[in-house]
Amino acid sequence: MLVLTRKQGEKILIGDDIVITVLDVRGDSIRIGVDAPRGVRIQRDEVLRAVTEANIAASESGQGHDDAEARLKATLGLLPVPPTPAP
Repeated sequence: MLVLTRKQGEKILIGDDIVITVLDVRGDSIRIGVDAPRGVRIQRDEVLRAVTEANIAASESGQGHDDAEARLKATLGLLPVPPTPAP
């Protein structure tokens, strides 16, 4: 893993067509901008993991789409966490 130190406004270039820009630094968090070709998928790790976990849970529980969707929304902080059904 390459570890870099950047200041606000500085950029990181990946290949010929991906640019990461540090937009803002506040305390222990930063805002970054990603400029990449339309065909390059850019995803937040926690969202991808939540979707994967919701899909696995839905396939294992045998419950419908609505329950999996509610658990995914709860994981992303969009809804309160639904109660876990008793086995």
